Amino acid sequence: MSTPIEKGTKAPDFNLPASAGSTVRLADFAGKNLILYFYPKDDTPGCTKEALAFTELADDFKKAGAEILGVSRDTPAKHDKFIAKHDLKITLASDENGAICNDYGVWVEKNMYGRKYMGVERSTYLIDK
Repeated sequence: MSTPIEKGTKAPDFNLPASAGSTVRLADFAGKNLILYFYPKDDTPGCTKEALAFTELADDFKKAGAEILGVSRDTPAKHDKFIAKHDLKITLASDENGAICNDYGVWVEKNMYGRKYMGVERSTYLIDK
């Protein structure tokens, strides 16, 4: 289990495989604000709703000087299918081994119907320029 990073803390670095065969690094967003959101799983009802909302607002965020990046533990291939199925206009990165989820404090113990398990807690960070 990890601890969430606190306001004012330097954002942990990352270098992750992303959708469309690309990679994405924190350094790619230098000089920009970054909306970094973590979500549990591609193509589930809540995660789809969230991705669609970020897609709908992507132009507004861009006008405000912010980029959007979604991160889950799904594979890049699964991200590509999710993006194509829902015509998403945001980049999704894959943290398959969970290191970045742990660094950002979103890998937590969850409880569903009395069953405890580890998973990604839906979380959003604003990383300033």
